[in-house]
Amino acid sequence: MARGGGAGRTEDPVSLARGAADWLVVSRRAGAGDVSLYHGQAGIGLALLEAFEYFGDERHARAAAETAEELAASIEDLQDCSLYFGLAGVAVALGSLGRGDAAEHALDRVAARVDGRRWSPMFELFAGNAGIGLGALAAGDVDLAVTAVTPYLSTADRTEHGVNWAVRPSPARSHHMAHGTLGIVYALAAVGRAAGRADLVDLALAGAADVVARNEAGPDAFLVPHSDPPHRPELIERYSLGWCNGPAGDAQAFRLLAAVTGDPAWDDLVDRCWTTITRSGLPSRIRPGFWDNNGRCCGTAGVLALAGDRIVERGEGSDFAEVLLADLTARATIDEDGVRWSNHEHRATDPELAPHPGWAMGNAGILRELLRYARLVGGDFSGYATQWPDHPVAHHQVAATTPVGRVRGDRTGRVP
Repeated sequence: MARGGGAGRTEDPVSLARGAADWLVVSRRAGAGDVSLYHGQAGIGLALLEAFEYFGDERHARAAAETAEELAASIEDLQDCSLYFGLAGVAVALGSLGRGDAAEHALDRVAARVDGRRWSPMFELFAGNAGIGLGALAAGDVDLAVTAVTPYLSTADRTEHGVNWAVRPSPARSHHMAHGTLGIVYALAAVGRAAGRADLVDLALAGAADVVARNEAGPDAFLVPHSDPPHRPELIERYSLGWCNGPAGDAQAFRLLAAVTGDPAWDDLVDRCWTTITRSGLPSRIRPGFWDNNGRCCGTAGVLALAGDRIVERGEGSDFAEVLLADLTARATIDEDGVRWSNHEHRATDPELAPHPGWAMGNAGILRELLRYARLVGGDFSGYATQWPDHPVAHHQVAATTPVGRVRGDRTGRVP
């Protein structure tokens, strides 16, 4: 077994992605029984589809088709309706995997389970209404999407600078994408634009204003605490940097607001998020617990997603993307079984966690970002084979001011 780019590997996104897909084909069943977008088969199926679209390998197509069958068979028994843990996410995956009939059935079950206002005690993107709205929108059901986000109109609480929402049964108000205000903002803006509902977009802007007013990093950067009052401070750090609860995700909400409103102030906030990220010290492990995750949710792959957006939209970000790629290479386990990543939990007795196939913390999420970046270094700005529900499409508007890089392997992952 080799680590850190061993066995003749280089810092090449194509080679890493090929190995990651090989490992995913044989290891995806490790999460059997979990069909979620977050950790389970829905996210894995979309990553396998991404791999097939890039490499044209029938093994990836067969594994994706088998995953779609498992997802379709789960619909009747799955009680959770959310985007990341339930039927809404399953519907998104099924639609992308060519099972539109099953996706429609999943959404019918979602629509039948709302209590008039919500689906669960959580009221945010991961497990609540905002995510269900985005899942319905991604699956083509605008009416269900509007049903999901309309309750935010009557439940918003006025703050000094805007609005926020009670997103969980405890008092804490969270501010970011996964569980907080910006995840709701994203859903309101996306659904409002699709449905022609100015009231939803206006509410999104009020929610974003509340978060922007909480910035503690000065006029040139952007960093907002996790939650106020602090939620579980004995476990959760006050500040994060990843997609779920930090500027890597905040920037995605601001990118969407820039696209919806045309206001350049949101682009400025994206720049400020990028400044915070690139000056933070990540992906180095500066101290225990600082940057221990390689994955898409709260790790390096989620930052690589934003770097890719900047390459497409601004013609910059490739230098930092290469830093992230080098770190993913260094932390990879590479052997005859393929490529995978182990996250690190410094508080555990055995801090090196087992590799996971899923989207949030494992190969599926990393694979998607490696393939997107591989396309970019090859001069292809078409993006992902399947767009994620809470990630705005990046539109290529400027020519890159510096080369993105050079793909050192071909599309099969072979290095010349």
